[in-house]
Amino acid sequence: MLPMASGSTIMDPIRLVENQNNQLTVNTKALKILDQISQPVVVVAIAGLYRTGKSFLMNRLAGQNHGFRLGSTVRSETKGIWMWCMPHPSKESHTLVLLDTEGLGDVEKGDSKNDSWIFALAVLLSSVFVYNSMNTINHQALEQLHYVTELTELIRTTASASSDEVQNSAEFVSFFPDFVWAVRDFMLELELDGYPITEDEYLENALKLIPGRSPQIQNSNMPRECIRKFFPKRKCFVFDRPTSDKTLLLHIEEVPDKQLDENFQKQSNHFCSYIFTHAKPKTLRERITVTGGGLGTLVVAYIDAINSGGVPCLENAVITLAERENSAAVQKAADHYSEQMAQRLRLPTDTLQELLEVHAACETEAIAIFMECSFKDDKQTFQKKLVDIMEKKKDVFMIQNEEASVKHCQAELKKLSESLMTSISGRTFFVPGGHSLYLEARSKFEQDYKLVPRKGVKANEVLQSFLQSQAGVEEAILQADKALTDRDKALAVECAKKHAAERDQQLLREKQNEEEQKMAAQERSFKENMIQLEEKMAREKEYFLGELETMLNHKLKMQEELLTEGFKKQAEELNKEIEQLNEAIEITKNNKSINISEVLDVASMALVAVLPGHYKLFGMGTKFLSEAMKRAENPY
Repeated sequence: MLPMASGSTIMDPIRLVENQNNQLTVNTKALKILDQISQPVVVVAIAGLYRTGKSFLMNRLAGQNHGFRLGSTVRSETKGIWMWCMPHPSKESHTLVLLDTEGLGDVEKGDSKNDSWIFALAVLLSSVFVYNSMNTINHQALEQLHYVTELTELIRTTASASSDEVQNSAEFVSFFPDFVWAVRDFMLELELDGYPITEDEYLENALKLIPGRSPQIQNSNMPRECIRKFFPKRKCFVFDRPTSDKTLLLHIEEVPDKQLDENFQKQSNHFCSYIFTHAKPKTLRERITVTGGGLGTLVVAYIDAINSGGVPCLENAVITLAERENSAAVQKAADHYSEQMAQRLRLPTDTLQELLEVHAACETEAIAIFMECSFKDDKQTFQKKLVDIMEKKKDVFMIQNEEASVKHCQAELKKLSESLMTSISGRTFFVPGGHSLYLEARSKFEQDYKLVPRKGVKANEVLQSFLQSQAGVEEAILQADKALTDRDKALAVECAKKHAAERDQQLLREKQNEEEQKMAAQERSFKENMIQLEEKMAREKEYFLGELETMLNHKLKMQEELLTEGFKKQAEELNKEIEQLNEAIEITKNNKSINISEVLDVASMALVAVLPGHYKLFGMGTKFLSEAMKRAENPY
């Protein structure tokens, strides 16, 4: 296995899910490989009866003759689910994950329930689900696809779903993969009623319901109905036999392309091109994009549910995935903040405001990264962590800035004060009129110090400390100056005290101004977090609305097709689901089901608590919420 740039991996196929003694387990080595893939994954899974050439077709997708194991006997070679990861050939910064499942209907397994779970896992994990069958799509082929009719019994969309809700196919449409039917060793002409048809038309014609109400016909129609309900995006490919030479077929993995049937080569190239172009990254509800590590999390969640005697629940899996991905989002955003602050800051900064402006820009970018990568942070637990981390990192940068300023100023003071200190140690000022000479020399030194560029935020404090250290020297020079009367000396002492007090007041004003700047930065930080959260929620609302409208359009299309085919009763049965979807769309548009203000209220309390000076921020949070509620009520 060789690591590649951007988190993708070149590797040999490895078993992802093991199936031993009808018990499914996850291979930890495969999980480690997935965990290293931080890119979005395009997952193509294949299922079908054993000994139908599934592995050979998947090797074609990988561009290899060898990879997934092929067999030349009646014994199934693939057990469990095998995985092969590689860089996507046409989508930059994406990883292609091929999943080859064990053959369905293997008489040696004895337990058909295992087949159902393998089929369900392939559907749950993939972006594109390829069903592989032989010869034709006929009654027998559809009967062999009975696994699709069991999906509603094997999968739940929400943890609280009742049995009635589970049967609602609209929920499944929102997260099921695209469906591709690959018909192997196809020997017929693609024509219907004497007219040529496309592969897709061939599939759609095969999926038309058979008229009649007998139990046999209803059973025959069930796979057709389920495919039409669950998989709105369907595609069909037919393949000639790779070669008519039986000897070559027995060792097909050794056969070079030039010896394969020319039509098969064209058909397989067309199939691969379609998959590479149209297969999308694996996503969950609300357009949550799955990475390699996320795919591993889903596998574990689903297998754990199966082994516990339950059924995989998408909602629970998403919550589990959110824990992982949100932690990663916090780390990614925090790392970006640290890296950008280190790159953009030139310490010491002239002013605190300069540092805070860089902080604001880096923080805004980091929050945007977190918002893009996080999901289902309903209580803003992870957003709060990010705010806390950035606040602490900002404090570290401010301390470093102060230390850099002190170090720079002390070095400049030492260099500029050399002449003054030499004169003091040489007792140059301990003569009549020496105090006046000392004040003149010190004034020049202070002026020179003021001209030094980029002294930083501790410039005056370091100078004040130096001048305070010289107070005893000035007093000694003053007392030794015989040109001054006692009254002159008293006035000079008062003047020195006055100047020292003025400098102290200036330092206090500077500290007060810095505190105000810090508080303003807190307010800006709070507001930026809330604004980006509100924008994210608005986007999520649009995504959700889009999903509902996609489900509705699918139902309306199905209803129209059923009416056209003469199945009025089945078409009318869809009315309830269509009404529910219309109602959900209306509620979503009116903000009745997604109460943004309530979520922002929770977020406001969470963020206010973690930001320093939160008592002052409380009023701002209340004001922001009031404005947000007005925007929600009157978005236009």
